[in-house]
Amino acid sequence: MAGLIPQQFIDDLLTRVDIIDVIDGYVALKKAGRNHQARCPFHEEKTPSFTVSQEKQFYHCFGCGANGTAITFLMEYAGLDFVSAIEELASRVGLEVPREGGINPKDAHLTQLYELMELVVHYYTRQLREHPRAQQAITYLKDRGLTGKLAADYELGYAPPGWDALINALGNSTEALGRLYDIGLVIRKDSGNYYDRFRNRIIFPIRDQRGRAIGLGGRVLDQDDTPKYLNSPETPIFHKGRELYGLYQARKSLKECDHLYVVEGYMDVLALAQHGIPNCVATLGTAATSEHLDRLFRSTSRIIFCFDGDTAGDKAAWRAMEVALPLLREGRQIFFMFMPEGQDPDDFVRQFGAEKFTSNDQRVALSSYLFETLREQIDLSTLEGRARFAEKAIPYISRIPAGALQALLISDLAKQCQLQEEALVSLLKETKPAPEIVRSNVRSAQTARRCTPMTPISKAIQLLLHHPQLSISDEQLTRLRNIKDPGVEFLLELLEFCRSQKQVNTARILEHWRDNRYGKRLRELATQENPLIHDDSVDDEAFKNELIDYISDIERSIHEEKRQMQRRNIKGWDDFRQLYDKSIGKPGQGTS
Repeated sequence: MAGLIPQQFIDDLLTRVDIIDVIDGYVALKKAGRNHQARCPFHEEKTPSFTVSQEKQFYHCFGCGANGTAITFLMEYAGLDFVSAIEELASRVGLEVPREGGINPKDAHLTQLYELMELVVHYYTRQLREHPRAQQAITYLKDRGLTGKLAADYELGYAPPGWDALINALGNSTEALGRLYDIGLVIRKDSGNYYDRFRNRIIFPIRDQRGRAIGLGGRVLDQDDTPKYLNSPETPIFHKGRELYGLYQARKSLKECDHLYVVEGYMDVLALAQHGIPNCVATLGTAATSEHLDRLFRSTSRIIFCFDGDTAGDKAAWRAMEVALPLLREGRQIFFMFMPEGQDPDDFVRQFGAEKFTSNDQRVALSSYLFETLREQIDLSTLEGRARFAEKAIPYISRIPAGALQALLISDLAKQCQLQEEALVSLLKETKPAPEIVRSNVRSAQTARRCTPMTPISKAIQLLLHHPQLSISDEQLTRLRNIKDPGVEFLLELLEFCRSQKQVNTARILEHWRDNRYGKRLRELATQENPLIHDDSVDDEAFKNELIDYISDIERSIHEEKRQMQRRNIKGWDDFRQLYDKSIGKPGQGTS
């Protein structure tokens, strides 16, 4: 299929990439013996249980069970798809990603659009430095307290006045003009001619979480022009309901802090960053969406919304709260901040400073905001008032996933309404179907790793996953080849893969079989508890002997099953295979 990335390239890429460098760019890792540790970025915890092995190029959280390779981390934490994760890692080590059968035409077109957008950003940033009319923009930015360094960090630019400055610079062919139209930077008239979308505006480049330029924002310099702020339209590479201004820059600061601020405008982000608060993003002229929050929760478990002190800010806060409720799984927290009337975060931080802005007394938890808002104009001193409060609150609480937060909200509501919790739980069940009992992800992950049974085949595969340098004799390989069983056949395939590779580790094995039917079982075995495998005092010779013992156990199991077949008068290899599968299981089927 055109556009597929060759497996050999992925294997080679993983030998050049260091998972420590990748993860440390997002999470502050500390050396702990042979490994590195941190508080897990995938769940809330106080004591670090997130471990990264440089030797195995593999991460694993002993709390929630999250695990994987550098590729998996970029997919799960950074929200990249598989191909994007490969491209990101390849760019780090200066490799070009090859494609089998040539490049998919759609992918090629998107690549051209991304490349053109980079040229556009470079063009506008250069205009801010060089264009004779740019002084008005520079003066405006200085008056707002922004330095040249911050302008450079966020790549601020200037769109010159006139109808065709960008067209003359980058649209010098029909094909180039068409691509400028595709990324929304020129507008087509009814006559078929084009003109620049952004004119005489300060430019705010918008980058996705990978750092690719995907769109622009622009602020007017002439107060008579409208609208005051203008964004790129929806394009093949830009989706306003999904992207956030400043997220690419803000994520770099999350090693030092554990939360993100969400504000409403470009200048709010820049003003906060200028005052030493770089962990700040802005929506792009839209209300907060579930896609926005999903993206933010991939970066942090704590989100603080900051809204202007006006009616529009109140409405935006309530809308954000409603969107957030179904996403409040265990460990996730949302807070709200409301600026004094007539102020936005930019005004506030310039008047009162960063310390006051970031103080805890400026924020309110989502639970408090929900109850305080619902209590407005309700008299809780009356039975009718308390009943009304409960009836209003229960539909919102029902949207929160079952768990500790929902239970605590029910308990708090019961106290305020002077009701028994059981009565509110009954109301909750009537509001929506009773949810399946959800236990702690941490507890269930730990229990699953302890309780999953291990067959000799699984034990051998697990040992090779963690110690792929091990080998067995040619004689043993020959004997295994004579056993026609899917589990044994895969074990052979794994042994031969490890033999053929010069630099093989856990990560390379997992990625080699990522989309294979054995991939899921390999990931399970990689994290399943086995004290022997993680014992640093055991040398390779002891591990090799253990592997040989496992293989001997496999052979004994096979011979025993054959004898049982003969005793039961079971004929035919298909019957034997069915019996064998039931008795000891096979990788990828969830029984081994």
